[in-house]
Amino acid sequence: MTICILGNGLTALTLAKALTNQNIYVDVLFNKKNIDINKNRTIGISKSNIDFLNKNIININKFLWKLKKIEIYSDNLEKEKLIDFEKENDQIFSTVKNYKLYQLLKNNLSKNKYFNSRLIPKKNLSYTNKYDLVINCDSLNIITKKYFNKKFEKEYNSKAYTSIITHEKILNNIAVQIFTKKGPLAFLPISDTQTSIVYSIPNFVYETKENIKKLIADKNIKYKIKNIEEINNFDLKFLNLREYHHNNILAFGELLHKIHPLAGQGFNMTIRDIKLFLSIIKNKLELGLALDKSVSIEFEKSVKHKNLIFSNGVDFVHKFFNFERKTNSKFLSKSVQLISKNSRIKKIFSTFADKGALF
Repeated sequence: MTICILGNGLTALTLAKALTNQNIYVDVLFNKKNIDINKNRTIGISKSNIDFLNKNIININKFLWKLKKIEIYSDNLEKEKLIDFEKENDQIFSTVKNYKLYQLLKNNLSKNKYFNSRLIPKKNLSYTNKYDLVINCDSLNIITKKYFNKKFEKEYNSKAYTSIITHEKILNNIAVQIFTKKGPLAFLPISDTQTSIVYSIPNFVYETKENIKKLIADKNIKYKIKNIEEINNFDLKFLNLREYHHNNILAFGELLHKIHPLAGQGFNMTIRDIKLFLSIIKNKLELGLALDKSVSIEFEKSVKHKNLIFSNGVDFVHKFFNFERKTNSKFLSKSVQLISKNSRIKKIFSTFADKGALF
């Protein structure tokens, strides 16, 4: 039995590694050999997802920077803390550089007897007929354009600016999110001397890269910055695919969902999808059943509603603070401060962020 994966990005390789660990042959087909992995991009991974990755896919502990606390602020409350989340003597989530995780997976799979990869023609669809199950992780191929173009989609009319700052050495295990008057700004530690930056700003607020550097420096609350690396940006949008599969082809990763980066949950949603997908695969194998389009049908039925609820929850947080930014009111922030004093509510929020579920 061989499963086909289309695309050779981070999601495709993570999924390929999960499947080869089950002694399933995987063909990864792609039409762009060299993937451009931005070295200034980082991923935040929740504690439960790290545990799943280490146990079921590949051990990434040596590449992680563990964080024990998240602090959230709002410009409307000046330097008052809005809310925080932490776990005593344990990580609440961790950060890892995209390209390090990608290279780890790529190098590991290159030595795996169950793994094969090759280039394919861009407009040839006949190769999909050779497989009982095809997983499409490529948003730019012809299959996506032909079969997966119906979606719930919304442009945020904003860009996320990303960079890495180098600073004097400190105990750097607390992530900070600031809801500024121009948009949410996150400081995500990746070592004692480096911190990743994600700053989301509406398109109508025109900013040069030099201005972005100044904004980062102005909002910095604890680092003695030595250098700000090259600043990159990408457009932000909300997306949920209406139909997850077409015949034997299942869409996956960012084809299924895209969310605002303010909560750092994009790749976490994909890992949770892989977790559920893998459980379906294992169950089929144990029962001696074929790995075919029935996997796609079961996967969509199990996960589609969860992804819709979670992504809309993140979108609500964006709308909430965006409304406050526009109205310049302290009322909403004060309300969050009041709610944050309830330990049960904070626990629910923490569980939602960690596991993608309320309980």
